[in-house]
Amino acid sequence: MKAILYGIGIQYKMDIRSKTLLITCYLVPLLFFLIMGTIFTSLMPEAKHTLIASMTVMGVSMGAFIGVPPSMLEIYATDIKKMYVANNLPIYFGVLVLIISSFLHLMLMSVIILFTAPILFHAALPSNLIQYLASLILFILVSLAISCILGLSVKKQAKLTMISQIIFLPSIMLSGIMFPAKFLPVPLASLGKLVPATWGYALLIQENTIHSLLCLTILFILSICISAYLLKKAHYE
Repeated sequence: MKAILYGIGIQYKMDIRSKTLLITCYLVPLLFFLIMGTIFTSLMPEAKHTLIASMTVMGVSMGAFIGVPPSMLEIYATDIKKMYVANNLPIYFGVLVLIISSFLHLMLMSVIILFTAPILFHAALPSNLIQYLASLILFILVSLAISCILGLSVKKQAKLTMISQIIFLPSIMLSGIMFPAKFLPVPLASLGKLVPATWGYALLIQENTIHSLLCLTILFILSICISAYLLKKAHYE
């Protein structure tokens, strides 16, 4: 446990110094929040009721799919992985500390949006704050679990960047956070249901709660199983 806590502390400090995670977990999401929050509330006053959820989904998706996989690639596609093995650390150690550290960053970013949106844009706070935070934790964990698959399965940075964008863009355009998903053509709306952002957004605004919770849980279990297989495979490479 001490080794894990020490590793989390080191990883958290490294993340703070990382330009990639600084940009994807804080700078871009919060800048997007400030710009789009102004636009949304000016053009659509009713957006104040969903602004916190939509901006949070965007920030979490960017941090998880754009920021985390490159950091994971640096661990498992380099000699850092061999250092874990040489020091008798479990192969999942790198994933664990990176995910916990990233979770803390994404939660902090989400909390900033949660408590500044009412001040800046008169956005409505969630009616049930505890339920909102529980939903947010699940959404972040599912997004990070999927990011593990990307970081462990793709071995080249250029290819990883392309695949991450392929997952990130539908998360923004097809999830309903920019405009209602009911306005999308049926094929695109169906495609949007494959990304966790769609179900995370629905859960955060307390829409189709049971169905959204079930879908996120299934995605989480599948992602954990696939990541465990990829870690086992990485141990023998």
